Amino acid sequence: MRLIRHCGELPPDLKGCVVALGNFDGVHRGHQAVIGTARAVAGTLGAPLAVMTFEPHPRAFFNPGQPPFRLTPFRVKARLLEALGIDLLFMQHFDAAFAGITALEFVGDILLGCLGARHVVVGYDYVFGKGRQGTGALLQKLSDEGAFGFTSVPPAMTASGETFSSTRVREYLVEAKPAEAAKLLGHYWEIEGRVEHGDARGRTIGFPTANLHLGEYQRPATGVYAVRAGIDLGGATMWRDGVANFGRRPTFDKTDELLEVHLLDHGEDLYGRHLRVALVEHIRPEARFAGIDDLKAQIARDVETARTLLSGRRFPDNPGPMVPVSEA
Repeated sequence: MRLIRHCGELPPDLKGCVVALGNFDGVHRGHQAVIGTARAVAGTLGAPLAVMTFEPHPRAFFNPGQPPFRLTPFRVKARLLEALGIDLLFMQHFDAAFAGITALEFVGDILLGCLGARHVVVGYDYVFGKGRQGTGALLQKLSDEGAFGFTSVPPAMTASGETFSSTRVREYLVEAKPAEAAKLLGHYWEIEGRVEHGDARGRTIGFPTANLHLGEYQRPATGVYAVRAGIDLGGATMWRDGVANFGRRPTFDKTDELLEVHLLDHGEDLYGRHLRVALVEHIRPEARFAGIDDLKAQIARDVETARTLLSGRRFPDNPGPMVPVSEA
């Protein structure tokens, strides 16, 4: 996959591509349907397959003061998109100048002038351009006039009729239902980042933790989770079972949010390492304990609960770019 940030960087062999347009936050199964449709068209035309997305997320640009909401910051999103076998990821910087261009300018300057798009694929509700005036109907009209081929992909749904939606994924995470979120994503939702130094309190009570701040990630429900944790080895990822707490650690009167991850049967120092944490099941809400002994006893119970939950799932030995939803 080639990552391109500016039109001038685009090599000639990637022009004339089939382009899937969208924000693709989460790269859920609906997004995968859009990209899968684009892949099929690209195969028919013998054309490169491109995905065009936008950073920062337009929602963050227009509402900078809102709480964090990202399911997949750009690094994570790029990894998931690459796993779908695309040839080109075009990352358009979203700033005031770009927000001010009209829908027709976007089509003329970028889709045609920059990418030379032969075919454009969008989801059923995709809008673009100044004032959100660009719609599927406009793209269809331009397609009818011969500008490019066009496909609008209808809503994709679960067998029970629930539409795949980034908004619904966020709601499930806030509701402490990571397994339900995973069904919409097609993979367990992950938080990743650099392991930071904390109070080292976990090590003193027998449960050392790797600590991550969530940054721009959507905040899930606070509490304890059974997790799969991936340690970046530089070109490979070593996956381990774990238990994690997300919250403010009320027993110690802390107020900052932190994800504390304890890897089962793994004692290596992880400070400074890059860690991926996939939330598999919510075990219990965060709680305040009367003292250290009560906390240690509960963590021991949480560890055994996590072992039981995770041992009942069949994870592949090498889950690749994501932790796929396992069979229970």
